[in-house]
Amino acid sequence: MGGDFGVAVVVRAAAKYLEFNRDTSLILVGDQQEIAVEFNKINVKPCERLKIHHTSQQVEMNESPSSALRTKKDSSMRVAVNLVKEGIAHACVSAGNTGALVATARYVLKTLSGIDRPAIISTIPSIHGHTYMLDLGANVGCTSEHLLQFAVMGSVLASAIDEIENPKVGLLNIGEEEIKGNEQVKQANEMLRQSGLNYIGYVEGDDVYCGDVNVVVCDGFAGNVSLKASEGVARTISHYIKQEFDRNLLTRLSGLLALPVLKSFSQRIDPRCYNGASLLGLRGVVIKSHGSADAYSFQHAIDIARVEAVKQVPQQIDTRIVEYLEHSSAL
Repeated sequence: MGGDFGVAVVVRAAAKYLEFNRDTSLILVGDQQEIAVEFNKINVKPCERLKIHHTSQQVEMNESPSSALRTKKDSSMRVAVNLVKEGIAHACVSAGNTGALVATARYVLKTLSGIDRPAIISTIPSIHGHTYMLDLGANVGCTSEHLLQFAVMGSVLASAIDEIENPKVGLLNIGEEEIKGNEQVKQANEMLRQSGLNYIGYVEGDDVYCGDVNVVVCDGFAGNVSLKASEGVARTISHYIKQEFDRNLLTRLSGLLALPVLKSFSQRIDPRCYNGASLLGLRGVVIKSHGSADAYSFQHAIDIARVEAVKQVPQQIDTRIVEYLEHSSAL
């Protein structure tokens, strides 16, 4: 029910996703009447693999997390997370209010033992394929201990999803020199060196896209700004390329010749292909889709949820955190 385009996007994404993923079932949680209207528009009917779970409320995009928790117990968001807790669903995907989703998921599912706060992680395109980055907005203020926990969770996710045996982890800073950074980052740097992770030290903003690093760790303020900036850069590049090729007849003809290359380039930097941020550190899989996601983009978020459920990412994080705590106590 959330996001900029609401039910229409989710229904179309769900129907299309199920065409190519026969081993998956989806439960659409929200207003049954609104969902049924969209079903009729695309000539789809509820079935064993595509069910509707009716709810009487929805969380508004500008609603405070505390209000959503207090007054929206039958919202589509709350009920969807409840289904994960009850074991009826293996994962939850939402394009709704981010703050409310983080608060609701944390309240209902609880964090894993040894994890203080959940963190939002997603992939960002890089010259090596992609880089995992967290936190992307769940925690504006973080301690050095939180950054360490984020590093452990990010390392586990990269290992589980990309099957990297020992992911390289970097700590985002304003420079690679040891003297740079605030006290929180400096303390996290020392803790990470003793963590047993494959920690490569400080990385800068350009390393997210060009560096030899698998996981970049930062607080939610820096992470969210970096993410939105990268999305803006991608749109700006696409805008200028189109503008230059549309300048005159000759450039339009050259654009036709370059069309295969341009399409490939567009797909590699298209933010829609990277939609779906994981809320790590919870006792269940919760995926946050971008609010402006279209049906194509939302399918990516569904797929991330499916993969994390199959790979049992929360369970893997739980095991790794226990190993880390044992390692720390032995130092």
